[in-house]
Amino acid sequence: MLPKERRDSGQNDLFRARLDQIVDLKHALARLGRAIDWRFLEERCGAVYTDAPGHPPLSDEALCERWVENPYYQLFCGEEFFRHDLPFDRSSMTRWRQRMGEEKLNALLQESLASAVRTGAAKPVDFTSAIVDTTVQPKAVAYPTDARLMHRSRERLVRLANTLGIELRQSYARVGKIALIKHQRYAHAKQFKRAGKALRTLKTYLGRVIRDMVRKAKGDAELEAAVAHELMLARRVHAGNRNLNRVKGLPKDADLRVFSLHAPEVECIGKGKAHKPYEFGVTVSVATTINRSKGGQFVTHIQALPGKPYDGHTLETVIPAIEAQVGATLSRIIADAGYKGHNAPQTHRFKVYTAGQKRGMTEHIKRQMRRRSAIEPVIGHLKEDHRMGRNHLAGITGDAVNAVLAAVGYNFRRILAWIRFCVAIIWAALALSKRLDPIFEASNC
Repeated sequence: MLPKERRDSGQNDLFRARLDQIVDLKHALARLGRAIDWRFLEERCGAVYTDAPGHPPLSDEALCERWVENPYYQLFCGEEFFRHDLPFDRSSMTRWRQRMGEEKLNALLQESLASAVRTGAAKPVDFTSAIVDTTVQPKAVAYPTDARLMHRSRERLVRLANTLGIELRQSYARVGKIALIKHQRYAHAKQFKRAGKALRTLKTYLGRVIRDMVRKAKGDAELEAAVAHELMLARRVHAGNRNLNRVKGLPKDADLRVFSLHAPEVECIGKGKAHKPYEFGVTVSVATTINRSKGGQFVTHIQALPGKPYDGHTLETVIPAIEAQVGATLSRIIADAGYKGHNAPQTHRFKVYTAGQKRGMTEHIKRQMRRRSAIEPVIGHLKEDHRMGRNHLAGITGDAVNAVLAAVGYNFRRILAWIRFCVAIIWAALALSKRLDPIFEASNC
C-alpha cells in the first residue's frame, strides 16, 4: 500500500496526547525532521508502491523496538500521536529495501546533503570538490576453506534432494562430519599430510553426491532446472576453484571462484594490508568533501562496484554520478596513488590529482592534497558505526543498498551533531547573559 503522507491535521484526541506536546521540540531529531523535505522523498520513493493486491508493503527487530519506545523517533517519522504498536510488520523493512533498490535510495543520500545545507552544516560550494577512494565492504560469510566449502556443498545438495523428493544412494551425513572434524584437527596440529587425506575424503563424498543427483535428475526437465544452480556451485567447489570453465554472458576476466555458497557473489579482494591480506566482499567507492564543512566531513557519493575493478578505472562512472548527486560540476578531484592511469571523462582529465603527482601542482593544490587522508576516518565510521563493516543483506542488490544506507546514516548523524552543537552554543550564550545581567545592573548603579 502507499505510505502515509506526512500531513499535520492539528487535531487533538481525547484519549491520546499529541507528540509535539510531550516532547522537546528543540531536540535534534525534532529539528532535523522539520529540515527534511519529506514531500521530495515521498515523490521519489513512493513511486514503487501500489494499492493493488498481491504487492506486499514495507526486519530489523531492534529498530522496531526502539521506534515503539522512543517518541522522538515517532515524531521524526511523521506520527501525530504516540503509538504503542508498530504501524507495519517487521518483515516489511526487508521488502522495503528490496523494492527501493540503489537508485531510489540515492534520493535519501541526496536529501541528506540538501538538509545539511538547509541547517547550515554545509555550504553548496563545499560539494564542488571531492576526495575519492575505494574500500572493501565485507560480506557476512565465514572464512572460506576447501574442507568447509565441500562439506557445506554436500549438505546443501542432500537437503535439496530431500526437498525435491530425490532418493540418494547415500547422504554421507555422519562420515562427512567426522572427516571435516579430522581435517580441522590435523590442520590445527600442522599435520598437513593427514589433513590432506581428510580433505580428499570430503572431496570424494561430494563427488559421489553430485554424480548421484545428476543420474537421478537426468531426463526430467523440471528436476534438472531445479538442481542446475546448486550443482554448478558444487562442481566449482569440487574442482577446488581451479581450472574453471568460462560462463556464457560473463566477461572473460570474471572471477568464477566460489567463496560462499549462500552468497556466491562474494569476491576475494587483496588490498595489501598486513593485518588482513584478503577480504571477502565487494569493492565500494566513497567520495567526500575536501574541505571540512561546519558540520563535519559529509559523504557526497557511495557506490558498490562488483567485478574488482582497478581503482583508476572507476572514475569514468563515479565522477558523473557524483555530479548528478550534488547537482554541481566538480572543479577538483583528489585521489591516492592507486588512481594513477585513471580513465576519468575528458572534461575532468586534468581535474584529477593523485598522490605523488608533480606536474601542475600549485601551493593551493598541495594544501588540498594534504587533506586526502581525511577520507580514511570517514570510511572507518561507515564500517564501525553504520554497518558497512559486515554486510548482512543478500545478493548484489544488498551490497549496493547497504553501502548507500550506511552513507545516509552517517550524513544524518553529522547533521544531528551539528544541531546539538548549535543548541549548546545558544544555551551557553543565554546562560552567560543571565550571569552578566547582575554585573551590568550593579555597574549602572
